[in-house]
Order: sequence, then C-alpha cells, then structure tokens
Amino acid sequence: MEAPPGGVDDMTRLSYLHEPGVLQNLATRYELNEIYTYTGSILIAVNPFQRLPHLYDTHMMEQYKGADFGELSPHVFAIADVAYREMINEGKNNSILVSGESGAGKTETTKMLMRYLAHLGGRSGVEGRTVEQQVLESNPVLEAFGNAKTVRNNNSSRFGKFVEIQFDKTGRISGAAIRTYLLERSRVCQINTPERNYHCFYFLCAAPHEDTQRYKLADARSFHYLNQSSCIEVEGINDAEEYLATRRAMDIVGINEEEQEAIFRVVAAVLHIGNINFAKGKEVDSSVIQDDNSRFHLNTASELLECDCNNLEKALITREIVTPEEIITRTLDPESALASRDALAKTIYSRLFDWIVEKINVSIGQDPNSKQLIGVLDIYGFESFKINSFEQLCINYTNEKLQQHFNQHVFKMEQEEYTREEINWSYIEFVDNQDVLDLIEKKGGLIALLDEACMFPRSTHETFAQKLYTTFKNNKRFVKPKLSRTDFTVVHYAGDVTYQADHFLDKNKDYVVAEHQDLLNASSCPFVASLFPTLPEESSKSSKFSSIGSRFKLQLQSLMETLSSTEPHYIRCVKPNNLLKPAIFENTNVIQQLRCGGVLEAIRISCAGYPTRKTFYEFVNRFGVLGPELLEGSNDDKIACQKILEKMKLENYQIGKTKVFLRAGQMADLDARRAEVLGKAARIIQRLMRTYIARKQFVLVRRSTTHLQSFVRGTLVRNLYECMRREAAAVKIQKNVRRHKARESYLLLQAATVTLQTGLRAMSARKEFRFRKETKAAVHIQARWRCHRDYSHYKNMQRAVLTYQCAWRQRLARRELRNLKMAARETGALKEAKDKLEKRVEELTWRLGLEKRLRTDLEEAKAQEIAKLQETLHDLQLQVEEAKTMATKEREAARKAIEEAPPVIKETPVLVEDTEKVNSLTAEVDQLKALLQTERQATETAKKEHAEAERRNEELMKKFEGAEKKIEQLQDTAQRLEEKATNMESENKVLRQQAVAISPTAKALAAYPKSPFQLRTPEIVNAPNGEVKSSPDVTPISLNLKELEAEEKPQKSLNEKQQENQDLLIKCVSQDLGFSSGRAIAACVIYRCLLHWRSFEVERTGVFDRIIQTIGSAIEGIRASPQSAARPFLGSRLIGGLGDLRQVEAKYPALLFKQQLTAFLEKIYGMIRDNLKKEISPLLGLCIQAPRTSRASLIKGSRSQANALAQQTLIAHWQSIVKILTNYLNVLKANYVPSFLISKVFTQIFSFINVQLFNSLLLRRECCSFSNGEYVKAGLAELEQWCIYATEEYAGSSWEELKHIRQAVGFLVIHQKPKKTLKEITNDLCPVLSIQQLYRISTMYWDDKYGTHTVSSEVISSMRIMMTEDSNNAVSSSFLLDDDSSIPFSVDDISKSMTEIEVTDVDMPPLIRENSGFTFLHQRKD
Repeated sequence: MEAPPGGVDDMTRLSYLHEPGVLQNLATRYELNEIYTYTGSILIAVNPFQRLPHLYDTHMMEQYKGADFGELSPHVFAIADVAYREMINEGKNNSILVSGESGAGKTETTKMLMRYLAHLGGRSGVEGRTVEQQVLESNPVLEAFGNAKTVRNNNSSRFGKFVEIQFDKTGRISGAAIRTYLLERSRVCQINTPERNYHCFYFLCAAPHEDTQRYKLADARSFHYLNQSSCIEVEGINDAEEYLATRRAMDIVGINEEEQEAIFRVVAAVLHIGNINFAKGKEVDSSVIQDDNSRFHLNTASELLECDCNNLEKALITREIVTPEEIITRTLDPESALASRDALAKTIYSRLFDWIVEKINVSIGQDPNSKQLIGVLDIYGFESFKINSFEQLCINYTNEKLQQHFNQHVFKMEQEEYTREEINWSYIEFVDNQDVLDLIEKKGGLIALLDEACMFPRSTHETFAQKLYTTFKNNKRFVKPKLSRTDFTVVHYAGDVTYQADHFLDKNKDYVVAEHQDLLNASSCPFVASLFPTLPEESSKSSKFSSIGSRFKLQLQSLMETLSSTEPHYIRCVKPNNLLKPAIFENTNVIQQLRCGGVLEAIRISCAGYPTRKTFYEFVNRFGVLGPELLEGSNDDKIACQKILEKMKLENYQIGKTKVFLRAGQMADLDARRAEVLGKAARIIQRLMRTYIARKQFVLVRRSTTHLQSFVRGTLVRNLYECMRREAAAVKIQKNVRRHKARESYLLLQAATVTLQTGLRAMSARKEFRFRKETKAAVHIQARWRCHRDYSHYKNMQRAVLTYQCAWRQRLARRELRNLKMAARETGALKEAKDKLEKRVEELTWRLGLEKRLRTDLEEAKAQEIAKLQETLHDLQLQVEEAKTMATKEREAARKAIEEAPPVIKETPVLVEDTEKVNSLTAEVDQLKALLQTERQATETAKKEHAEAERRNEELMKKFEGAEKKIEQLQDTAQRLEEKATNMESENKVLRQQAVAISPTAKALAAYPKSPFQLRTPEIVNAPNGEVKSSPDVTPISLNLKELEAEEKPQKSLNEKQQENQDLLIKCVSQDLGFSSGRAIAACVIYRCLLHWRSFEVERTGVFDRIIQTIGSAIEGIRASPQSAARPFLGSRLIGGLGDLRQVEAKYPALLFKQQLTAFLEKIYGMIRDNLKKEISPLLGLCIQAPRTSRASLIKGSRSQANALAQQTLIAHWQSIVKILTNYLNVLKANYVPSFLISKVFTQIFSFINVQLFNSLLLRRECCSFSNGEYVKAGLAELEQWCIYATEEYAGSSWEELKHIRQAVGFLVIHQKPKKTLKEITNDLCPVLSIQQLYRISTMYWDDKYGTHTVSSEVISSMRIMMTEDSNNAVSSSFLLDDDSSIPFSVDDISKSMTEIEVTDVDMPPLIRENSGFTFLHQRKD
C-alpha cells in the first residue's frame, strides 16, 4: 500500500527501503510528535526536547500491558513488555540495549523502561522501599557523581551503566544490580570550554554556608579543576537545590549521614588537591610546595582525608624505588609532582565512584535464587569530535563490539524470518566488522601496543604513534594522517575517526602509586581507609602496572557474554538537532546518527536479502489490477500471487507461507507496471468521458435548434397579435384622454376651494393655540409655587419627626436595659422550676415503684386465695366421693343380707332396720349436698372476687402505662427545659456583656458574682427490653430484698422473650424469603421489627451485629452473578427504611448499622458491574476492528456480498453484547432491583464501552480507517436500539456516555475532510473531543475504501500550535480516557428513590405468622 501522510509505524513496511525513505518517514512522524518508530523489532526514539507526559502515565502503561508487539503504536513500553513476556513465558533472560549519542535521551529512555518493568513486576512496599523504587531513585546519585556537561549535552553520562533487574518465579522483582563501565577519570583533572567537571563538585561549592565552612570551600571559580573552563553555571540547573536533592537521594538509597559526610569530605579533598602547586627545589629534579596558598590547600586536604600532612607532601614529591639491596627514595620535578597530584585525585575519585555504586548495589540487594533477569544497558554512543582521545577510542571500541552483536542479531532475525516462511536464503552475505575489532583488541592490536608502551618508562606518545604506524601500515582499517606525527585514524563502521595520541599513555595507566596507597590506607578516617585496602605482600612495596584499556576490555568481554546469554532488544535514541530545541529536524545530523546506531546497517542487511515483503492479501490488493482475469475462480491468495508474478516475468523472488519476498528494485518494477495499467484504465475512462461529453453537447444543440424554431414561429404570431392589440389600445386612449381633460378642470376648481378653506381654518387654530399656551404657562408657575411651599413644610415636619423618634427610641432603650437587668437577676426562677420538676419526677418514680409493688402483692394474694379455694373444693369432692362409695357399699350389704335371711320369720325386723339405715344415709346425702352447694357458692364468690381482682389489675396496668408515658413526656420536657436553660444562660451572658458595654454601672455588673446552674434531671432511658430504668442521678428508693426479687422476675422474663424473638427473626431472614408484591420480605420484616422494638433509639444492642453477620454470610456465597444479586438487595431496602430515621433520635448503633448496610450495597453493586464488564470486555476487542474483506472482494460482482458477510460477522459481536445487556436487564428487573440502581449500572457499563473503544481507536492505527468507522457506527446503532428497548427508566443516560466514540466514528466516516475547518470540527463535528484526541485521529486516519485524505495541513498545523500552547500553559493531560469505577450514588439518592412500603401488604413467612410475638406486623402503620 502507499505510505500514508502520517508515515508508517514500522519502516520495514516501506515500499522503498532506503536512506531517503527512512529519513522522510522519521521526519514526517516527528512533525506529528510521533517520536517512536519501529524498524522490525528495533525501536528508534527521536528526542522531542519537550515533555510529553501523556505518553508515559499509568493509563498508557495499562494499555501496553500484555498487548501483542505491533498491535499498538510504537512505544518504549512495547519493547519492555515484549522482554518481560518472553522472560515469563519462555524462561529466557532478556536485555534491552539503549544507545545513542550524548543528548539523544538514553538516560530518560532507561528511566521509562525501568518504570514500566517496575509497573509489571513491582511488589507492595511492605518492607520499606521496594527494589524497583531504589533502582529508580539511585539515578540522581549516579548522575551527580557520573554526569557532566559536554559540548552536546548539559547532563551527559560519562560512564556506561548496565542494570540487571532480577525476577522471581512469579514474575515479581526480587533484586537488582548496577554495573558501570569506564568512568571518564581524566575529566576530574582536565576539562575544556564549554564543558564542566562532574556535577558533584559544583553542587558542593553551592552547598549551604555551614557545609562550605566545614569543608573550607569557596566559589567554584577558585579551584583549578573547575576554572579550566569558563562554564561554571548551566542554565536550568540550580546547584544549591541539586545538592539538597542529592542528599535526599542518598538517604533514600541507604547511604547514612556519616557516610554522606565522608563522601563529601573526599570530594572537597579532591578540589583542594587540585590547588596544590609545586616549584623547583634546591636540589636537581626536586620540587617543593609553591606558596602559602598551596600549603593551605595541602593542609586542608590532609585534614579532610584525616592523614598526616607531611606524609601527603612526601607522597606527592617523592618516589621509592625498591631494589633487591635497598629502597631508594628519589625526588620528582614539578611536572612529575603535578602528574602525581592529578593521579592521586583521579584515583581517589574513581575509588569513590566505585564505592558509591557498590553501596547502591548492597542497599538494593541481589536475589541469589533468581534465575530470570532483564538487563537494561545505557551505554554511550559513537563519538567523533575535533579532538578525540583515549576515552573516545574506548567508547567507539564498545560501539564496534555492540554493532557486531547488533548485526548478528539482525541477521539472525532475517534468518528466522526466512526460515519461518520456508524460503531459500543460503546465498545472502553477512556484513561483519571483525577486522576493526581485531585492530583494537587482538593480540598485537592497539590496546596491546598501548599497554606495552605504558610499561616502558621512557616511552612517549611519539614513540607509541610511530609503533602504530609501523605495525598497521598495511591494515585497511588504519590510516596515518598527513602532516601529523602523533595522530592516527581508525575506519569505524560509522565513519573515520582521527585520534590524538598525546595523552594515551597517561590515561591508560591505572596502577596505584605505593606511596599514595600507604598514605590513604593509614588514614584515621575508616571510610578513606576502606577505599584503599591493604595490598598483597608482594605488591605492597612496588608499583604494579595496571591498564585501563585491558581492564575495560575484560569488562566489555564480560558484558558481551552477558548480552549473548540473553535475548536482546534494541532501542536507538536519536538527537534531531544540536540546538536541543523541539520541532527542529536536521536531516544530516539524523542520518549520521542512524549510521552510527547501525540502523542503516540493518537496512543494508535487509536489502541484501529481500527488503520488500508483502502479505498475500496486501500484494493481491495492490497488484491484483495487473491480472484481474487471474483472480476469477480462485480463492487462494498464494496461487494468485504466483500467477501475477509469473505474468510479470519477475525472477529471484520468493513465495513464503504468508508473504511474498521481493528483491531490491522489483517493487519499483511492479509499481511501474501497475502505474501503466492504471494509466491505460485512466485513458479508457477519459475516452468514454469525452464521448459522453460530446454526445451530451450534441443533444443540447439539437434541443436548442428545436427551441429556436418554436421561438421564431411564436414571434410571428406575437407580431400579428401586437397589431390587433394596438388598434384596440388607440380607441381606449382616445376615450381616456377626453375623460382626463374633464377631470383636470374639476380638480383645479376643487383645489382652489380647499386652499381657501385651509387658510381660514389655520387662522382660527393659531388663535386657539396662543390662548392655550398662555393658560398652560400660568398653570405651570402656580404648580411650581405650590410645590416649593409644600416641600418646605414637609422638610420641617421630617426634622421634627426624626427628633421625636430619637427621643422615643432612647426612652425605649432605657426601658429595655432595665428589663434586661431585671431578667438577669431573675434567672433563678428557672432553677426553682427545674427543682420542682426534679421533685415531681422523683415523686412519680416513687409512686411508680409503689404501684409495681402493690400490683405484685395483689397478684401474690390473689394466687394464694385461689389456691386455697381450689384445695377446699378438692377436699369436698373427695368427701362426696367417699359418701357415695359408702352408700353403694351399704346397699350391697343390705341386698346380700336380704338374700341370705329366711324369707318369713325375720322379714319385718330387717325391713325396719334397712329403712332406718336408708333414712340415715339419705339425710347424710342431703347434708353433703347442702355442704357442696355451700362450697359452690363460696367458689362462685371467689371467682367473682378473682374477676374483680383481674379488673383492678388491668386498671393498674393502664395506670402504669399512663405513668410510663407521663415519665417519657417529663423526660422530654426536662431535656427541653435544660436546653432552654442553656440557651437562656447564653443569652444572659450576651446581655450582660452588652449591658456592661453601655451601662455606666459596668463595674458593679462586672463585680456581680456569676452563679452558673445545671439542670439535674433524672435521665429515664428506654432499655432494649422495653423496661424503664432510672439513671444513677435519680435518688434510689429503698426496697427490701423481696420487693427486688419480685421486680426482677418480670424483667428477666421480658429479656428472655425478646431474645427469643430476635433469634426467631435471625432464623427467618437467614432463609431465602424472596419477594412479595415486588417488595423484599426480609427487609420489610427487619425494618418493622427494629422500629417496633425501638432498637434505633438504644445506646447498646446486639441485634444489629447479628443481622449484619447474617447478611454478610449471604453475600459471601455470591459470585457476582445477577441471578444471586437479588437477595442481597435487601440491604438497599433496609437503607430505604433507615431513611425514616429522621423521625426518631437514632443512636450510634443504628447509624453504624446504616453505614454497614451502605457498604454491603456498594459491594454488591460493584460485583454486578465488574462481572458485566468482564463478560463484554472480550467482545469489545472484536468489535473495534472490522474484519478484513477477503480477496474475493476484488472479483467483480462479489464486493457487496463480501461486505454483507463482514457486516454480519461484526454485528454478531455487537448482538452478543446486546444479548448480555438484555439478559442482565431482565434478571435485575425480575429481582425487583430499583430502576434507579439499574440505570446507574448500565450508565457505567456504557461509559466503560466508550472508554475501551475510544482508547483502542487512538492506539491502533488500523482502526482509524473509513471502513472501520462504518462498521463501528453500525454496531453503535445496535446499542442505540437497545437503549430504546430498555427505556429511559432503566437505560438512563447510557446513550450519552458513548459521546466520545460516537463523535470519533462520525469524524471517520464524513466525506471531504480536507474542506473542514478547525472551527467546524471542534464546534460542530466533535465538540467533546480534545485537541490532542482530534490531532491523533487526524494523523492516524487512512481511507481504505475510497482513498480520500485526512484534514488539511493548515488544520494539522493549527492543532499542533494549540497543543504546544496547552503544554506551555498547564500540565498536558493524556489523550486517553479513564474508566470511572466509583460508586455513582449515595444513601440519600436511594432513600429518595424508594416508595413507602406497607408491611401488612407483604406476605409474612410462616415462622413469624404463627408466632404471637410478631402480631404487630399485621397491624397497619398509622
């Protein structure tokens, strides 16, 4: 495809992969503030020289977290994410190599990498600061001691840094280590204008006065190591503030106060050492301290280092030579003494820097068990200055080594690409720079010869240069410049660099002089002594040679071994201009950096193989016009590509599994043929268009001829008609002329008459006017005079009234003052009233206790009397039964006697005897009946007395309840009186103060003793069990033990009964009661029970905790599914009930209960909302990008069918979302969730959809197309239909939440974008979108359907200017949207949305319905 106006994200997709194309693409993207660009897997970062905070916030990190490489726009976070995912998924160690020249932004890029890795693998700071925080916070310390101002950068790192971030098995950061390479030691002693020394020297000189006094420091210009350059201060850097910031950073990384003090003592000592100068001594080749100033600095340095001053002087001007026979001490000349001084300063500073790095590593801590790491290498880029010394050779040697590793990696990626596509690549050559590395590092190379020269005392830079000329005269990578005796040129991969060998020998020497070692090792300062530990015995008396070049070579080999064992990722930082200003892109400077960074070398490697790669779809979509007949009847893109290439007769191309690989130049050949075919098609279109135009013109001429003929015929007819019309007109004219003359004569006579009448009437009117004018003037004069008279009278009256009012108000004020004084003296009346009330309450309390005791005694007497009567009745019944038994026995005995007796002789006596017995028994029975009747009468009398006692008891109960109500009323009255008394006391104090202020007797009032009083009202509280208790302030009534026991019995029974009721309530609500008439049964029951038990008004109760525990147990079983979300919504019903607590005085437990219910409701709401988000999130990823149409869309007649199929595919995803929303809506409605809460849920869900779709649109360029906008617009129409179906009651403002994505999609699908002005876009089309968002959409837009362009360049420029102004005026906000996960309602909102619930309309559960303790639930609420 053609390169879009905004450039391409990945330069391997360029149709023409060469230097101009690469440079143009980078310049285009840089102009649009797109500073990151891929070249395959290599990231190119162009320094914007301005802050772009929206690119690095937490929201942007979340977008790149877990995203596939290349799915989103190029970013440094994408490289870090790929490295992290490879380490986690494949178990490989990874490294990220950040390189570039000074000022290209390497350090900032490294910080961003570590920030993102800390975001991915960070851990909670439970043990102080975490590893990732300490790594990030170590940067200010390392920058202070290792960074300096150079020609190209104000904060250039003068050392290489490799940060190893270690991870545990779970992917969390477990440790880290910082390794440094080649600190530029020579900068300590030698700098040039406009550079500076290391920052810490200037920071220390600008320290607070007490610190500079302690270290005996002065202005930075007074020190030799700093005043060699005229640049002392840097714009934008406040040395004093940076000193304090460095101190804070040291605290953070674990350097304590004592160690900080020692560090800055050493830094100050280095500055003082630099001011020690030497003069010639009396002996030959000897030197002494030059003057008193040098002596002062010598003494100060020895004090700071805590070593002997004489020994320090001796170590600087003498040397000891160890021979087998003896130790010879020789003196040094002034030049050698200065070299010794500089060597000591460089050694001290180098050891100090190494100690700081080691201390930071110890503070951070390394994980010995970690087997996974990600290394971030921040290394200096290729350097080539006017004067290049030993440091530049080492830096360029490092870059040569890294370039070889880079070339191998790029070639390996090419091999992997070719292998993955299964094409032949064996003949592709690999460009290597091994010969340059051999020149530098091989045995007999530059470093080896330099070490050899350093070991000979008489070697000079000239002899070293001559040795190089002789050794490498035939090496093509080594060149001897003309007219120079010490310079040499090395042909590097990035260009030729000429080095000056004047100081190579001095800078390469790294050995520590034995005198310096012994001196500092013997320091009384433990810190200084630790920098110079004791050497082994064999080297303690001699200076053992050590080479910086050799040591650096070993470090570099170790680094390369580490990099080789990891999977590398490359970031090339580019500095667009040397002015360090934004919006300036210098092509020459950038192309040189691309060469130095190896980017063009990677492009050359790609060009050596197959630089142009197109997927089958892209190739057929672009070049299908070369053979449209080949596409018909074939559904395989690979076969279609093969046929097209064969038809074009191309050679040496390759067909892979998914791509077509073309050699260099073949893409241009295909484009030329494509342009030829398109040209032929254009000519055919033009021919047909010209035919159409000619035909159209012919038809127009023919139609015009016909019209002309019709016009001529019409003209002839019109002329005839005109003659006839003229004759008729002449007759009419004659008639009208005659009439006109007659009318003129009449009008003339009429005008004369009217003129005469007008003159006469005017004369009369003027006379009338003069009369009225005179009359009006007279009336006006009279009105003025009367006004003056009345006004004077009014002013006099007003003054009199004011005088009278003042006198009257003064009188009223004196009267009010007297009343106030009297009221102040009569406040004691309130106290008497309160005392009366207290006595009344005490009397009522005593009467209440007395009535309770009387009621108890009556109940006991009544019970005893009833028991006695029952016992008497029982005894009588026993006697009657015994009498009946005796009578029965007597009858039986008589019957047996009659049967046994002789029938004749004894008949008469027996009868007589039996008759007597019967009579006696009958009399006894009658007696017993009379006794029984008497007992029955007594029983009836006892029952009547019992009923009377019960009636009296009921009356006493009513009186008792009335007494309770009276006590409550008295309690309320006492509280109101107490408040009133307090208010009266406050008013009394105010009145006293006013009276004191205005009364002449202020002193007397001030001396009047204040007697504050307090209302001591017995506090009668309603206990949880309903019993009335007196507070401790009430005088207790003396009761005996029996009375107390009698009172405790009903109290205990009431407590037990209420406890049983609470247990039954908890047991009932723990079941799934469901709903009744659309109301939550459990919520209604709980609310009415608590209200009836007056639980809201008690100070302490346990029923709330039991209810909360029951509800919490129910919520624990929920897994955020809407089916189980209905029952927990009883919390909302309870909160709705608690909204009525305004009517009662709710205590702390009730308010806490309300807060806990609110928390439960918010928790359930969040669970439902988050669960719905999880269900629709995977579908949103499928909805944002339209599916690609297949190659069949190129076939004539099948485009509409393919589009319809793609439309159905996309709509299916949207319909799935609509189905989920409908399911949730139905479930929530079925569970009687309030419409207020349902609308809040769907409003937040639609806001989430808006955020996800809009952010994906801004981050993925393939989504910003015309066809994709049509697809998303169709999907949004489905959501709009759902909102209409759900109605406004449940959908709320959901549709309005999609305003960002709706306006963005509307902008994508409008035509004629170049004709739209910025005002039209911001005011009419997209008023909600910000300038940053519009700018990103405009630059990322591409039309894959009609080939139209985005907005005009003038609009783009205006947007860029507005963005720059916004970034200058305020903190720039991110162009991405944030998802709102807060709770969008309050308890008051829920209370307002609730309707009044009548509990009697709700079906009660069986457990409560059958219990007599809950009968109040069946009573309608008044």
